[in-house]
Amino acid sequence: MHNNSFLELDAAAYKSNINFLRQHFKKNVQFSSVVKGNAYGHSIEKFVQIALSEKVNHFSVFDSEEARRVKAVAQNEATILIMGWLSVEEDLKWVIENKVEFFVFEKHRLISAAAFAKKSGQKAIVHIEVETGMNRTGFNRSELKWVQEFLKKNVHYIEFKGLCTHFAGAESIANFFRIKKQIAAFNEIYELFCAAELKPLQRHAACSAAAMMYPETQMDLVRIGIMQYGFWPSAEVLVDFYNKKRKNTDPLKRMISWKSQVMSVKKVKRGEFVGYGTSFMADENMKIATVPVGYAHGYSRNLSNVGRVLINGERCVVIGSVNMNMMVVEVTFLPDIKRGDEVVLIGEQADKKLTVASFSDYSNMLNYELLTRIAAGIPRVIKG
Repeated sequence: MHNNSFLELDAAAYKSNINFLRQHFKKNVQFSSVVKGNAYGHSIEKFVQIALSEKVNHFSVFDSEEARRVKAVAQNEATILIMGWLSVEEDLKWVIENKVEFFVFEKHRLISAAAFAKKSGQKAIVHIEVETGMNRTGFNRSELKWVQEFLKKNVHYIEFKGLCTHFAGAESIANFFRIKKQIAAFNEIYELFCAAELKPLQRHAACSAAAMMYPETQMDLVRIGIMQYGFWPSAEVLVDFYNKKRKNTDPLKRMISWKSQVMSVKKVKRGEFVGYGTSFMADENMKIATVPVGYAHGYSRNLSNVGRVLINGERCVVIGSVNMNMMVVEVTFLPDIKRGDEVVLIGEQADKKLTVASFSDYSNMLNYELLTRIAAGIPRVIKG
């Protein structure tokens, strides 16, 4: 292993997740695989390859740079939808020419889309995002009349493909009334568009959590991120699933494993400090191992003195501060440990398992944050 660590992506786990999700969605719902944030840390290039082999043919991304990366792998085998950032000056021409679809949530973008489409002789394929209570992006009620008139006037340049919104925290029951209000608002806005003879081909609003907790939000397309990678949006969504199904085995399989190796092993005397500062003092003679992974690679400093890794089939505790490029773990109870032994940061070894969630619990970080912070430069390898 030339690299200090690598990530293993389990294609069989993805197959299992996608089959579970497909069984869960209504018959004619299109599945869009959300691959923003470097495919939640899994690598857009590697992940899209795996997804295509499971006949996934729709990908949602945050910006045009991610769209280009998906396009490079998927070529013309998939629809690509940009949900967020687009530089009108630099990106719109490429987006329209390559039939990449995109969210429109403000007037400037809609006007520019029509102008570029006019020039290129090809229609811009847009999804109108409406504000229903998340208060982030989306046209407000007061702007809808203008939007409808603009779409009608520019019917030769703009294809009105989708009407969409985003829910404000469907993964938590605390937001129940807010979500219910959003669903009602969205349905009302849809009726307004239909009444104006602007019926979109696709209505979509559901992320992983909404698709599971509020099945009525599945509509024509679901935008699924975290669950396809094998993670639940929150413990609440998982418990809700257990209650509805009356069983409690987790149907999802994590795709990702993060592995490194022992860099060195040495002894420390009782009363000595380990690493920077004085956050860890050896309370007895001990043996320590260094692992060449640190916060520069996405292993958070919050895991100092609390993180766990697996070595020789045992859980070992991270001691002292996590450094930029390495960490120290206590290995006193491993008699045969040596340089080069496998270290598992996320994943399984022997009969033990370290999940991303166990990490997040130690560090107050969301699964999402931890995954997307894993450095893009760490090689990803497809397994299975």
